[in-house]
Amino acid sequence: MTQPGTEEPLVDSRNVPALLSALRDRARSCTVLVTGTPGGSIHVRDGLVVAMETPGAPGIEGLLLRSGRISEEAWAEVRASDTTHEHLADELVARGLVGAGELEVISLGALFDAAFALSLAVPDTWQVADPVPTLHRNPGITPERLLDEVSRRINLLAGEPGSVAALARTRVRPAAAAGLPGAAARLPARHQEVLTHANGRGTARDIAFALGRGLFAVMMDLRHLLDRGLVQPHSPSADGRPSTAARGAHPAPLAGPSTAPDPAPLPRRRPGRNSAPEPRPHD
Repeated sequence: MTQPGTEEPLVDSRNVPALLSALRDRARSCTVLVTGTPGGSIHVRDGLVVAMETPGAPGIEGLLLRSGRISEEAWAEVRASDTTHEHLADELVARGLVGAGELEVISLGALFDAAFALSLAVPDTWQVADPVPTLHRNPGITPERLLDEVSRRINLLAGEPGSVAALARTRVRPAAAAGLPGAAARLPARHQEVLTHANGRGTARDIAFALGRGLFAVMMDLRHLLDRGLVQPHSPSADGRPSTAARGAHPAPLAGPSTAPDPAPLPRRRPGRNSAPEPRPHD
């Protein structure tokens, strides 16, 4: 395993959470490059995490564009106005494309969602590099709060040990019950959208990118549809197409290497075992 490369040793950097705590204690500003599937970048400013980027979940750009909140043309103009990409958030607000408060909510939501996505697989290596400009608008989050939120999300979704990672990487398709008269009409609009995109070719990640929604929010909706028997796993052997979702072992939030066995696909909840409060608004 490659240890983080910095100009000075970081104590207790046995895993990414310990590394982030060490960076917080030293009030460091840097970018942590995480390799693996999905891998990503963790942006730290004065010891606080301000942003994460990963192929495993939509970032701020994807949330704004795919949801139709701003147009491709407007986004291209914003990027052209700031070639350093250090002031993209300020430019979005200054042009009236997004309100300052709204952008902060989106920024925090994308940060938590990326941390959740990274927690579903064990990273291969990580390295501390110089700060890289990134789109964000929030005061920064402590490593402890970040891990608490990731744990909360995993607990909300968990059915059996390993079931969250299994749900994230499994392609889903409508079940027979979804075709019954009025079945979809009784669902909230967001569930109907997810059901429409559950075509057997994509995972929760793919649906999240297609809809411009957070990975966690889409997985919550998929869990609801699964519990109601409206979606079911789609066997890869049916068409031979591989899943494009991030693959991972037993969930261990941003942890180091693990030898945990591959979990069984999509176990169902057991009544009374997995009750939890509704997600907060930034989910």
